[in-house]
Amino acid sequence: MKLFKDDLALYHALKKSMDEELLTWAEKPLNNFHELCYNEFDERAVHTDREGQPKLVKYNKLGDDVSYIWVNEGYKKTVEQTYNSGIVGYVHKTIPELNRKGNYMLSYAQGYLLSQVEPGFYCPVTLTMATAYLIEHFADEELKANYLPHVISTGEVELYEGATFLSERQGGSDVGANEVRAEKCGDHYQLFGEKYFASNAGMCGVATVLARIDGAESGTKGLSLFLVPWKKDDGSLNGIEVRRLKDKLGVRAVPSAEIVFNGATAYLIGDPKKGFYYMMEALNLSRVCNAVASIGIMRRAYVEAKNYAEWREAFGNKIITYPMVRKTLVDLLARYEVQTSAVFELIPLFDRVMTNLSQATKQEKAMNRLLIALLKARTAEEAIDFSHEAIEIHGGNGYMEDFVTPRLLRDAQVLTVWEGTANILGLEVLRLFKKFNVHSDFMNMISSKLESLPTYLDAEAGIVKQKLEKLKETVAYVTSKSEQEETYHIKSVANLMTDIYLCTVALTDVESEGDRKHLLAKVFIAHTWDDGEVIDTSLLPLTHFDELVYAKGSEVEIHQ
Repeated sequence: MKLFKDDLALYHALKKSMDEELLTWAEKPLNNFHELCYNEFDERAVHTDREGQPKLVKYNKLGDDVSYIWVNEGYKKTVEQTYNSGIVGYVHKTIPELNRKGNYMLSYAQGYLLSQVEPGFYCPVTLTMATAYLIEHFADEELKANYLPHVISTGEVELYEGATFLSERQGGSDVGANEVRAEKCGDHYQLFGEKYFASNAGMCGVATVLARIDGAESGTKGLSLFLVPWKKDDGSLNGIEVRRLKDKLGVRAVPSAEIVFNGATAYLIGDPKKGFYYMMEALNLSRVCNAVASIGIMRRAYVEAKNYAEWREAFGNKIITYPMVRKTLVDLLARYEVQTSAVFELIPLFDRVMTNLSQATKQEKAMNRLLIALLKARTAEEAIDFSHEAIEIHGGNGYMEDFVTPRLLRDAQVLTVWEGTANILGLEVLRLFKKFNVHSDFMNMISSKLESLPTYLDAEAGIVKQKLEKLKETVAYVTSKSEQEETYHIKSVANLMTDIYLCTVALTDVESEGDRKHLLAKVFIAHTWDDGEVIDTSLLPLTHFDELVYAKGSEVEIHQ
């Protein structure tokens, strides 16, 4: 299959972490979805970004406020084909051909492919995944029966896309400052107030919304979670007004709005005192989606840069033959493959914890949250840098909207903001330090992995071991300081942890995947820690370019 021949990072990631039965079945639908993405979806994405952006139709011809969100027909077709592929549904229900459920590994593989061509639409998919998770795990049986089949539809019933509405004008990351209120009304509630960043507005069939029941305490402990249908049974809006659509830098496919609840009918999900907890569990899911979107953009940026370098001729030669271009491409390749491996390696732990919250240990939950925070932060930054590098390889053409590179950069910019900035993620890491002592578990895990490596990796492992000792010293120093100093230093600590984790992933991949991965690990470690060396005497990007970029001599060679 073309997909697995061209994308070794995905091939090895799925081979390592997906069971054989599911992988054997998934090869064909993933390949088909890949073809769909790079043909139909990609073409539609260009139109949506440029001419076919969502539009708010505020009033009908009679002057009534209908707050209707218009999206173009191509976007609607992408929506239909994507959800019918099971990207959300097969996490929760049986795959007919296999008579078993899929899992998050399969869903995130599809999300990775989708994000290469339309990361804007992967936002609504993410929100629908989060909505399905919240309904399945925390809603009562009546809510579940009425709404879950629609949220996980693969075409057999009407699809209800999902949304998660948290942010308010005065709140933002400070969710405890939220003011939207919920008033008891018989067997349901009515919501009143404003949500300031409501993504997938108008496209969602249902939204999960944080609101404060009248009389509840202040802060996050007083927030409850509600399921809010967008429309009433007669098709009219459910007490919802769209004030305006946001004019965004990128990810223009997703309609993001300011909305006002004017007595919207809402149904309580679970324990009214646990709304914030429920939403934070869903946030873990969304943060993994964010990392998946980031590596998807990294993949597309690398492929576009490589393909252009193979085509572009300057000074009598293809520019891919020039040493600096080769160094850039190999550097991007190593960073992309290692981080893709790390993200997909996380997913089995994530799947285990998220689907069995009551059975997962505190240590497993803490490690899951830690790795999500580290990888979300790093991959988001890398997606921006990859997009920039792809533009530079293209030269002036890279700045032109005729090429995909400007859109990649615009779409990548939001990934550092969605689902928590680096500062918010740093605070998450610090909380995990204090509450679960997760830094000790992390360092023990890394040490164990390094000690189990074969002796031929001693040189590279030795570098990582030195950095691990540095981490131990740094953590001891930081955790002995005042809260203000801890907070000041925590992002630096998190960055060091991420570097160590990714280098360890690079090395553990070598044993199962051979010489090419050893070369990539060397390149990645050198990129991560050059330790002030000005001259790279190894010249690996030059001497092993074909082995690295085209996998020459490997089991599966990449098309040139």
